[in-house]
Amino acid sequence: MNISKLQDQIGRTIFYFVLLIFVLISVVPIIWIWSSAFKPKMEIFLNPFGIPEKFILDNLLHAWSIGRMNVYFWNSIYVSIPTVLIVLSVASLAGYGFAKLSLWGKDILFFILLLGLIVPFQGIIVSLYQTIFSLNLIDNRWAVILSESAWQVPFSTFLMRSFFRSLPDEFMDAARIDGCSEFQIFRTIMLPLAKPAILSLVMISFMWIWNDFLLSLLFLHKESLRTLPLGLMFFRGRYSSDYALIAAGVTICSAPIIIVYVFLQRYFEAGIASGGIK
Repeated sequence: MNISKLQDQIGRTIFYFVLLIFVLISVVPIIWIWSSAFKPKMEIFLNPFGIPEKFILDNLLHAWSIGRMNVYFWNSIYVSIPTVLIVLSVASLAGYGFAKLSLWGKDILFFILLLGLIVPFQGIIVSLYQTIFSLNLIDNRWAVILSESAWQVPFSTFLMRSFFRSLPDEFMDAARIDGCSEFQIFRTIMLPLAKPAILSLVMISFMWIWNDFLLSLLFLHKESLRTLPLGLMFFRGRYSSDYALIAAGVTICSAPIIIVYVFLQRYFEAGIASGGIK
């Protein structure tokens, strides 16, 4: 018995040690970049891994205004919010339909939809560009919004379908007895119950579109329309020797993602677990 307990303790120790290594690999670079954003340029060379002796905001202010990160930031906001709303609306309705409605051929349609998960983006990039060009949407934010929404819908529908399938059908039967229509059941009964999955989907969708680089590079050629990942590339090229400014630009780009994840983390875990895909 003592040997068994000792083996369990050793196993847990090794497990937590491995987790600690991964945490350090993930967190340390973020802390290093963020702390560098508050250092003077010379301090980065003299004390690259230490805490700033004096926190300054000059780098962030310079990157925000003169480096035009403010323009890139708001462009990312203008692209991200409509994309999240479109993905959330389509995936919620489609996930509910595939999970709870008795529709002829819905399994075949769902399988066809899931083919979007296995098709590599590089395989459709030429045809996608031709489609966007024919719609006269080049240098238009809606080119990125519609393309990213379509790209996210298969996984998002799969997530919402998994969650709705985990909900008992008795809720729907009771609502039908009370005279609710199918849409009323979805809006007043099923959608509030799906709050963990919805917030998980909001976080995933926001992270995908916020970090998107390739679609913005393809469709947004004007500087005034660049999103943060695309603008950061040109920002680095412009200030390649000023590491403090580069760190400030990376901080501005990464901070919203960290903030959204911190606030929605518990909903994300609950949504993934209750959706049956843990």
